Parts: sequence; C-alpha cells; structure tokens
Amino acid sequence: MDADTLVATLQAAVPDAQIEGAPTVDPQTTIYVSRDEVPALARALRDRPELAFDFLAELTAVDYWPKEPRYEVVYVLVSLAHRLRLRMKVRVPADDPHVATVSGVWPAANWLEREVWDLFGIAFDGHPDPRRLLMPEDWQGYPLRKDYPVQIRMIPNASEALQVTEEEFRANLMKDRLTRGR
Repeated sequence: MDADTLVATLQAAVPDAQIEGAPTVDPQTTIYVSRDEVPALARALRDRPELAFDFLAELTAVDYWPKEPRYEVVYVLVSLAHRLRLRMKVRVPADDPHVATVSGVWPAANWLEREVWDLFGIAFDGHPDPRRLLMPEDWQGYPLRKDYPVQIRMIPNASEALQVTEEEFRANLMKDRLTRGR
C-alpha cells in the first residue's frame, strides 16, 4: 500500500478527521493529525483489517522551541500483517501541552507516554498511571525541553527511602501479584 492509498483508507475509516500527508525522505509514510482525533484514528489504525497497525514501535516527542506549535508527539506504528510502517505526528501547542492517551489501544504506549510526560511535560489525558518514569518524583522541570536550564543545581532526594511502611510495601506487592495472576 502506497502513502496516498494509506491516507485515503484512513480518511474513509474516520471521515471527519483532518489528515495531512507529510513529505519524507524514507519509505515510511508520515501524516499529521489533530490531537482531538488521535483516539478515533488509533482505533481505526488498529482495528480496520486493511490497515491492521497492531504494533506501536515508538512514541516520542520533539520540541521546536521557539516555534509554535512548540511540540510534536510522534507515533511510529507497524502493521505486521501488511508489512507497513506509519509515522503519525500530532502538533501540540506550548500553552496547552496535552494529547489523549492511546494506552488502551496499544498497551506499549503506557510507559512511552510516561517517558514523554517526564521529559517533555506533555500530559496524556486518561492515562492510567501518570507518574514520573525516569526522573525522581521531586524533580522540577522537564529535561528535554529546549528552554530547560543546562546548569541546574538541584540535588534530587532519590537516595532517600521510599515513604511507605513495610506493611504498605507488602500489600502493594500482593496486589501486583494478584493483578498479574500469579
């Protein structure tokens, strides 16, 4: 399936969506979509048999500061059945950096969205576990933003013990085992 056919098929699946093809130097199709349409497009990309993008290979972001819209969230999708790759980009403004989560469509998005939140500060609406992933909980700011101060002098409290009792820790461990079916 070539890029034009893929875009036409996706447009037919979600008629109200604004899908904009983008030039690319590699054979991977690239499209821009509105952040409001991400959930519907994600479901169509996964569920439509002629598309079958069942694997989220990567989810990341780019900061184009001082340009506006400042951010792009980039989804790299793979259709194993059709041997296709798709790069879906979502423009996100600096004054309202959020996109709907796709972790219900592709479970692999869970930690990838947490990484983008942690490093860029782009929130994912409806995410099941919106906590920091790489930086300590008490860290201030988002290190991959282009306006992040390089010479920061903050000492994280990462070496401090977790603020849970032994009983809470054991209860959390048991709850985790039960949800995993062990």
